Amino acid sequence: MPSPSLLHASRSLPVIALTGSDGSGKSTLQANLVAHLREHGPTEALYLGQSSGRIGEWIATLPIIGKSFNRYLLSKSDKVHDRPSAPPGNVTALAIYLLSRWRAHKFGRMLAMASRGVLVVTDRYPQAEKAGFSFDGPQLAKTEGGNWWVRRLRASERRLYEWMATSVPLLVIRLNVDAETAHARKPDHKLSSLREKAAGFPLLRFNGASILDLDARDEAASVLKDSLSAIHAALNGTPAQVAAA
Repeated sequence: MPSPSLLHASRSLPVIALTGSDGSGKSTLQANLVAHLREHGPTEALYLGQSSGRIGEWIATLPIIGKSFNRYLLSKSDKVHDRPSAPPGNVTALAIYLLSRWRAHKFGRMLAMASRGVLVVTDRYPQAEKAGFSFDGPQLAKTEGGNWWVRRLRASERRLYEWMATSVPLLVIRLNVDAETAHARKPDHKLSSLREKAAGFPLLRFNGASILDLDARDEAASVLKDSLSAIHAALNGTPAQVAAA
């Protein structure tokens, strides 16, 4: 497989984005891909989800706001998942906006690594086509109404995702899985949420990126083999073949 340094001539970023519902095996595939790809050049893994569990690392560095307030913000942002049509309050909107800012911060790290010739394998990838953190899109866009402060945060968050979506990865590997299989793997997740994700992810186009659709129910070795084959083709400038999910 050619070195990622050859990607300087490519219009796409030296980024392999893994997407799909929870329980589709993104984390496992990411670890396996990075282990194999590092044999051919500098390769790094990066998680591009909302990182609600790590948002405290960032908020803790801000003046006055501490870890206890961080937990309060997260509890507020969770309410939007249950009541998306209700106008968010100021604190709820701020919590969601901070989570999106943290994602954008990590996206900036990805761009910096890519500019150094590092091949980055991401778990999740932000998009601006479909609203909601469930699909790695703008969460405030799911809501309606609110005062001028909320509307301003909503517009700013939308611009963040539109900016991130303009950076097209070299290849998107989409792991498709039915909700029942995903729930068996992730029993702590709501089945209704997994059904929504299983139906929604296949519709995303990621700003025209080359997409490889794989059946996440297949053996891990088969998914890894097909992924590496598609990455090899992408690195050589050959359009990846799209597999039937």
